[in-house]
Amino acid sequence: MVQRIWWQVRIEQAWRHRSVVWLAGVRRVGKTLLCQSLPSIEYFDCELPRTRRTLDDPEAFFRHVGSRRIVLDEIHRLPNPAELLKIAADHYPHVKVLATGSSTLSATTKFRDTLTGRKVELWLTPMILEDLQAFGRSELDHRLLHGGLPPFFLAPKIPERDFQEWMDAYWAKDIQTLFRVDRRTSFERFAELLMAQSGGIFEASAFARPCEVSRQTITNYLRVLEATYLVHVLRPFSTHRTAEIIAAPKVYAFDTGFICYHRGWTALRSEDRGILWEHLVLNELHAHLQTRRIGYWRDKRGHEVDFILPRRGQPPLAIECKWTAHELDLSNLKAFNQHYPKAELHIVTHDADRPSYRQVGEIKVTILNLPALLQRVETS
Repeated sequence: MVQRIWWQVRIEQAWRHRSVVWLAGVRRVGKTLLCQSLPSIEYFDCELPRTRRTLDDPEAFFRHVGSRRIVLDEIHRLPNPAELLKIAADHYPHVKVLATGSSTLSATTKFRDTLTGRKVELWLTPMILEDLQAFGRSELDHRLLHGGLPPFFLAPKIPERDFQEWMDAYWAKDIQTLFRVDRRTSFERFAELLMAQSGGIFEASAFARPCEVSRQTITNYLRVLEATYLVHVLRPFSTHRTAEIIAAPKVYAFDTGFICYHRGWTALRSEDRGILWEHLVLNELHAHLQTRRIGYWRDKRGHEVDFILPRRGQPPLAIECKWTAHELDLSNLKAFNQHYPKAELHIVTHDADRPSYRQVGEIKVTILNLPALLQRVETS
């Protein structure tokens, strides 16, 4: 069994803070295998009727398991999962519970009680750099083209049929089970368009006609896709300056493999790697920081910075993504610096051996690779 050590360590750390850990992530991202790889774990699959019958009496169940470490996989299949976890946290704190699901706790009516103060949430993203060695392939092109869902990543050829089967399962097991969404064709068409246009400025009215629904319905669809981690909505960073874009979000698909599939890419050209690298950097930031509080910046003259990390009590951290160090263009960071002169400015490339610096007047930009960037943002 593959040992995803980086994620195992974070589960153990979470258990030191709370007895209940909520492990979220999209379908087939590897939640089940990660759970089963933990030492001294007892696994319960809540999709099985016999497991649901066992959990009908939570108190008897927790008395029976004693002080063991347990996994409640696909817990949203239970009629009242929030109550079960609340009982575990309040009355059986000696039981270490790892519960899994495909959405945020607050996304559905089954979780009216979000267990504030009773659990730690951990978001299992598609594969990160630390996972590549564990799965036996470290080539970035393969990761970008196949994506970060382990079964897709491990396939020797691009598993084109599996992408549509994944969407079918997503609709049947996540959307239909957790949300009230009608018109499957319109919903899936919207998801496909977002995948194909990933990384662009979002305007709901542009999707209403091709999906044959109202603008408000498109907005509701986007909320569902975001709650289930299928897309990430980056809102503009701004202090409401008159020169900045303050309203239009950008929407990123959750995985590079799905972007390639919906764009029809079966091999990568040099111009394709830039946008996919941007998505990979975002995925790493999500995994390491465990937050969606990442924005982007754009002014009304068209200057744009890929990612902005707001920091409490500190100047923001700005990140531009470039596939190679030969593509450097400091104009966007320079424009951002004019508004935020104390901001930290970074360009992240795949081929920077060690951090270096570029000085333009009073502007200092750090050029570094992805591991070095992650080390900086985690300690800043």
